Amino acid sequence: MILLQVQQVTRRFGATVLFENVSLDVPEHGRVALVGRNGAGKSTLLKMIAGETTPDVGQITTKRGLTIGYQAQNAGLASSKTVWNEMLDVFATLRAMEQRIHELEQQMSDPNIIADQEQFTQVTKTYDQLQQDFSDQNGYGYQAEIRGVLHGFEFGEEYYDKPINELSGGQRTQLALAKLLLERPDLLILDEPTNHLDVETLTWLEGYLQGYSGAILVVSHDRYFLDHVVNDVYDMAHGGLVHYPGNYSHYIEAKAERLRREWKEYDKQQAEIGKLEDFVNKNIVRASTTKRAQARRKQLEKMDKMDKPEGDEKVARFTFRPHRQSGNVVLDVVNGAVGYDQQILCAPVNLDIKKHQAVAIVGPNGIGKSTLLKTILGRIPAIQGQIIFGTGVDTGYYDQDQATLHDKKSVLHELWDDHPTTPEGDIRSILGSFLFTGSDVDKSVHSLSGGERARLLLTKLALRHDNFLMLDEPTNHLDIDSREVLENALNEFDGTILFVSHDRYFINQVATQVVELAPAGTTRYLGDYDYYVEKKAEQDAYAAKEAAEAEAANPTSDAPKQTQVDYQQQKEQQKAKRKLSRQVDALETKLGDLETQKSTIETAMSSPENFNDAEKLADLQAQLTAVTTDLDATEEEWTEKSLSLEDFDG
Repeated sequence: MILLQVQQVTRRFGATVLFENVSLDVPEHGRVALVGRNGAGKSTLLKMIAGETTPDVGQITTKRGLTIGYQAQNAGLASSKTVWNEMLDVFATLRAMEQRIHELEQQMSDPNIIADQEQFTQVTKTYDQLQQDFSDQNGYGYQAEIRGVLHGFEFGEEYYDKPINELSGGQRTQLALAKLLLERPDLLILDEPTNHLDVETLTWLEGYLQGYSGAILVVSHDRYFLDHVVNDVYDMAHGGLVHYPGNYSHYIEAKAERLRREWKEYDKQQAEIGKLEDFVNKNIVRASTTKRAQARRKQLEKMDKMDKPEGDEKVARFTFRPHRQSGNVVLDVVNGAVGYDQQILCAPVNLDIKKHQAVAIVGPNGIGKSTLLKTILGRIPAIQGQIIFGTGVDTGYYDQDQATLHDKKSVLHELWDDHPTTPEGDIRSILGSFLFTGSDVDKSVHSLSGGERARLLLTKLALRHDNFLMLDEPTNHLDIDSREVLENALNEFDGTILFVSHDRYFINQVATQVVELAPAGTTRYLGDYDYYVEKKAEQDAYAAKEAAEAEAANPTSDAPKQTQVDYQQQKEQQKAKRKLSRQVDALETKLGDLETQKSTIETAMSSPENFNDAEKLADLQAQLTAVTTDLDATEEEWTEKSLSLEDFDG
């Protein structure tokens, strides 16, 4: 069943068309993503769907009685109520029922009502029905539900009595989303819900949304999040909307394949047009061939000419090139501590970074990830330990707060003042490669969007030509296209990288190792983010098993406390097992699909109509090779994860 339909919708701003004739469906229980670069109109379309604005052309229809919950980007709760009371408001109906149940209980103990058999029967009947309704609507569990969601967003009991208007903007935004999740509308519309969430909260939110009973329509630049939550992607580009079934990774592959196919068909038609035009030009004036040339010209006139395929819009082009090479040892941090004013957040901190490594720093919000970078740079005094840079290390720093930019300068002078001997034309050319063209270079830095400021910072960093890049949340404010450009630039960088990021897809693409910060210090994992998650799950499972064996061998008076610890560890182990089981199921489904694709291609190759078509056979062979390669890789991954799943039961 379709819950909502966008039908041939257009939005104009004056004479400018932002998008036109776009259509989108949200099915029951659907998980739909809307992607596209900044400024394409994604948030504008969401506001229309949420009913905040109306289309200039077209219509949006919904299932009768559909409830919609909309979370705008960075929209926080404005309330003077406490956190707990604000969440309780969601369950006002249940609380009224609860109050009525207590009133009926008092009536049922009233001697006068007990003496009146008819009245007592009526009160009892009403009480039984109300209690049943209360139970069916989770009346006995709604407070636990509130605690669970607040805990997911890292609001412990110490926050329950705090007025919301005294919290930070980021916290109020998270509470707005928490309240929306508790309301459980039929359709959740979320605009960048992952902004400023740490990895632990992101992981919790993904799990919550995977189990959400309603439908979800989401705009997000977090590709890892999209891969784990959605199963339909709509790409907004060139003023239109194209639908791709599947998650984000499938969308990337399908979009690339569509463009390849369109270019092939376009080039084939262009070659045919060229031959026809060449024949007409050579033969139209010859008496012996003029009729044939006229026929070719009519053929050209009647031809339904294809438009040139539209690929991605212009993207930034840049590289990081060091002026010189560093020594093999780039940075050592020995028994360091992260914190402010002698208050230690994380210790001991030990880093051993070698040339050409790309090290990601992860950990919960507030643990001191950004503080660690600033301490290494000497911007914050080290509380303890040693920080030792290697020979020939030139350090470049990307500040997530963008504090190194000068608001009163123009874009041009922000760069030119750092490189006064470089000709203006060269500065403009460099800015152009970062998408600052024409009058953009005369804009004041103060007037730039977050994404534009991020690109300007990257421009300045690229021009320094350092061999050791320290990056603090470099993907914040960047759209997906810009993130991919940055990933490519960093992967081609002939230097060393230390970065903080909550963008798990970005970490997977760039990191050669992950260092986790925790109150007890640093732990290094020699792989990307997925490897880190896998190893953490194994460690947690092993720790739970060790604790259970120790408790069985040596029970103590602390048994109740240890039981609680074991329970938590078992929960973590079960969570890891469920995740691995879902991955195995998904891989089994993929294997089945790939086997079907392979069989279909092989059948097509043996078909008489294709057997003598060399071009068609070559195309089918290429498809077969690609599918076979994917099949082998998927089967290998399935085998590895299946064995890991067996280890949980072993």
